[in-house]
Amino acid sequence: MNNLNYLLILLSLFSWAPGYAAPPTPVKLIFDTDMGNDIDDALALAMIHTLADRGECELLAVTITKDHPQAAPFVDLLNTYYGRPSIPIGAVKKGMTPEQSKYTVLAGLRNNGKPKYPHDLLDGTQAPNATAILRATLAEQPDNSVVIAQVGFSTNLARLMESKPDDYSSLDGMALIEKKVKHVEIMAGAFTAIGKNTRFLEYNVVKDIANARKILQSWPTDVIASGFEIGIALPYPARSILEDFRYDKDHPIPAGYQLYEPTPHERPTWDLTSVLHGVRPSHQYFELSPRGTIKVHDDGFTEFAVSKDGNRQYLILKSSQRERVREAMTNLTSQPPR
Repeated sequence: MNNLNYLLILLSLFSWAPGYAAPPTPVKLIFDTDMGNDIDDALALAMIHTLADRGECELLAVTITKDHPQAAPFVDLLNTYYGRPSIPIGAVKKGMTPEQSKYTVLAGLRNNGKPKYPHDLLDGTQAPNATAILRATLAEQPDNSVVIAQVGFSTNLARLMESKPDDYSSLDGMALIEKKVKHVEIMAGAFTAIGKNTRFLEYNVVKDIANARKILQSWPTDVIASGFEIGIALPYPARSILEDFRYDKDHPIPAGYQLYEPTPHERPTWDLTSVLHGVRPSHQYFELSPRGTIKVHDDGFTEFAVSKDGNRQYLILKSSQRERVREAMTNLTSQPPR
């Protein structure tokens, strides 16, 4: 028997062995971000690319809720750096927080007249509308297959809910969501007291209360929230920023981190937690609350109530899980591009 035949027999035996399971299908992921407001958005996108390199997810599109013309170019910069320059990018129109970012300025750096970090999209005002990108992307995917990680404001997803039939789909927004979206992972709200504050008003909700209410109260599929308390319990290690990216002296992640808030500061990983659970829900990094509902009050406070008919849950982090989760996020964020 030659070696090839022997190998084929072995593979056949393994495929029929009890308990054998084929590798899981990559999670189809849309990343909706307010890139530029905080550095954890950039860390989260780096982590997504590593998970894609490992075959665990497929990044379908990135949509942006920060209304600044440098946000989309910075996303294109990271996508290009990680070897995926063709990922569709959609930008919000008439959105929130038009202020200049501390770190997306990297997208404007030049060497001899060319971008220091190669990318094609140089002006976010030229990016397609985020709602159009969401509709086009969802329309092309199998039913009940897409996970959306929303880690910024709720503007884009609320507008998707309100959208009308178009050339991409004959379905209106709600019907398109019900048909194509598996669930949403959202970094929003707070579901425990933060220190002594029992009515903590979380940034992503407070900046766009009306649209946050639409998502948290009326989005038609399951929603899993990562509250403020989760990310703040998992600070990104300063040592990783200083040491783990040395394979490239011009790596945009540590460069952006130092521009945003220099080490030894350790930034909370709010946005990374929603991505990690969205792509690896069965790894037991977090516990889940009972199913229920989330009410958004007029001041932006988020109130959870248990309901057997509810389709909202939030992440719970036990102290015994903390270091394992932090290590996983650190390794994934700092892994060299494929």
